[in-house]
Formats: sequence, C-alpha cells, structure tokens
Amino acid sequence: MFNPKYTLTNKILSDLTAIAEVKNFISRAKILPQQELRLRRQAVIRMTHHSTEIEGNQLNMGQVEALYAKKKIDAPDRDIYEVKNYLSALKYIEKLVAEKKSLTEKVILKIHRLVTNNTLPAQDCGHYRSGPIYVVRRRLGWPQETLYTGPEAKKVPKLMSDFISWLKASEEKEINPVIVAAIAHLEIAAIHPFNDGNGRTARALATLILYQRGYDFRRLFALEDYYNSDRPAYYQAINIGKTYDQRQLDATSWLEYFVKGFKKEIAEVKEKILLLSSRKVNGEIKSQIYLTAEQLKIIDFLDQNNHLDVKDVENILSCPRRTAQLHLQKLKKIKMIKAIGKGKATKYVAD
Repeated sequence: MFNPKYTLTNKILSDLTAIAEVKNFISRAKILPQQELRLRRQAVIRMTHHSTEIEGNQLNMGQVEALYAKKKIDAPDRDIYEVKNYLSALKYIEKLVAEKKSLTEKVILKIHRLVTNNTLPAQDCGHYRSGPIYVVRRRLGWPQETLYTGPEAKKVPKLMSDFISWLKASEEKEINPVIVAAIAHLEIAAIHPFNDGNGRTARALATLILYQRGYDFRRLFALEDYYNSDRPAYYQAINIGKTYDQRQLDATSWLEYFVKGFKKEIAEVKEKILLLSSRKVNGEIKSQIYLTAEQLKIIDFLDQNNHLDVKDVENILSCPRRTAQLHLQKLKKIKMIKAIGKGKATKYVAD
C-alpha cells in the first residue's frame, strides 16, 4: 500500500495556519460578481499559460487569453492544442466539482486524455505507458544526463490503484487538503504513469483535490504561476530521488516547497481582493451579490464582450428566447445590467 513518509515541520505547520487564515478572509470578502469572474478567468488563463510553458509551450499570456475567448491565433498547431487541452481539463474539473463526483482512477485517466488530445497517439491518451520511461537533461556540449527513472510499466496499474486508495483514506483521516494535493502532485510525477503529459496531469490533479476539499479560494489562485516563476527551484523540489523507491523515503522537502508556494499565491489573491473591496460606491462597500450559475455565465460573457443581446443569452445557456429574456430582466432588476436601444436592437451592458 502507498503510505507517503513526511514530517510536518514547524515551517509547514506555520504556513498551513497562515493559509487557513487567508482562506477565512477570502471566503468572507465582499467583491462584485464581475470582479470575481474577472479574477477567476485570469486564474484559469494563468494556470494554463504557466502549466504548458513549463513543458516548453511557446504561447504568451495574450495568446492564451485569446484562445480562452475562442479567438484564432497564428501559432504552431501543437502549442495551440496544448493550451486548448489544458483549458478543457480545467473545465472538466469544474464540472466534476459542480456535480460532486468522486476522484477515481477513471477521472485521472480522463484528465490525461484531455491534456494530451491531438498531441499524443490516440492509444497513449488516457492510457498507462507500456514501456520504460526516463526524465533526462540535455545540455549543449554535455552528455545526456538521466535525472529520473520511472518504475517498471507493469507496476504502474498497481501503484496507481494504491495511490487512489490512499487518496480516499486521506479524506476519511481528514489530512489537510494542501498536504494531500502536494502528495498527489509528487506521486503522479514519481509513478510517471504516462508516456507524456505527466506534469500537466499532476498539476491539474492537485487543483482538483483543492477544489473538491473546500480549498478552492473561490477559484482565484494559480499555483502553476509559482512553479513557473522559478523553474529550476520547481524541478529541484520535485526531483527528490532518481528512482521511485528513493522518492518514497521522505517527501518533507517537497511539502515545504509546495505549502510555501500555496501560501504565497493565495496571499497575492488576498491583496487583489483587498484592492477591489476597498473601492467604495457612495461611501460604502457594495455587498456581495449572489447570482445563479446561469446568471454568472451571462455576466462572464458580458465582461468579455462589453455587450450582449437576447440571442447571445439563448446561445450561452442553450435556452428558449423567453427564458433568456427572464434572465435579463432579473439581472436588470438587481442593477447588474442595463438596456440600451429599443426593440430588436436592444443590447445590454454592465450597469
């Protein structure tokens, strides 16, 4: 059975306490839906850009943002596929959380299938590797160096099964979600169950665990930003042994790195929220307005496109015209939007 070994050092415990304090602040913070949606969208774009750039993707943040908005860009097909794939994986994660689905082996396989679609042969997408795997470093003028040798392919299914069992047990034992996410990230990297896409799958899985276990911080964070800001430090932290068995000896140093990064990222989220919540309207901070999932989709579309009409809402929600009109009337009533123009030419903008 998988039983990770680590020590909860004073440093880790101190950082976890700080994270819990920020969690309480963020959950209670009053910010407008448009502001929250904008921060959430920025987090998704940052996650996608940094997670794919770590693996060598050449697209910049602006290009990733364009793909998020379903715009066309001029770039190599593989780079475009990688970004679109990661966006699809994050969308799948949000759906899993919304539907309260359990984290199973099938879920991990699907995440891998999504992040590698059109970049790996079909038989490798969402399927464990059938041969050996190595992590190597190539430097001009230097011989190739093997940094890590993954476990034998025949051991992968059992290792993954044991890992999933530990994930379930960790919830019953109420292990801190940040620790669980960190261990999950490390274990996928250690097993290296796939021919490619292990890093992206590990990072997406860590995000899913945090979301599912109440540490989503309103989905405003992007841990990938921290990893990519100092890639050598990320590689050094996660490469704690040259073989799978060596990586099972002590995960403490990796946990210290992961928890420190999480603390740093959500501290930055807190600063963004403080800036937004300090903006007053008529001398008062506007209270948080709670919207339905459908209304949030409308506001998100409006925030990206500056205006919309009834037909846009029909398309966004896949609903009849009458239902679209009712949604718009409700948003008008709570002064989230206002109408400009009349009749068929009526459009809606933010109020």
